Amino acid sequence: MIVNFKTKKLEKYYCQSNQAQKEFGRQIAEKYIQRVNLIKAAKNLDEVMSLPGLRCHPLKGNRKGQYAVKLTGFYRLIFTVDGDCLDIALIEEVSKHYDD
Repeated sequence: MIVNFKTKKLEKYYCQSNQAQKEFGRQIAEKYIQRVNLIKAAKNLDEVMSLPGLRCHPLKGNRKGQYAVKLTGFYRLIFTVDGDCLDIALIEEVSKHYDD
């Protein structure tokens, strides 16, 4: 898939792991970069959804049209897809799914 980033910061966190670690911590930063790489390697959304362990799923409510993949227990990577074959992903954000 073609991967774009909603913000320059998200792109910087992908390209510079030390910046991602400062923002998210080591574990989440590693998972973030790994998940973006998996999305990039996939041909389309169906392939991303079939990858084991990602728990890729569509979101509901005010996030309808977006998808999430698991980073850690509480954190997820949120993205949208576009293109004729759903082969362009826009990385939207890293969010904490549940508040403590």
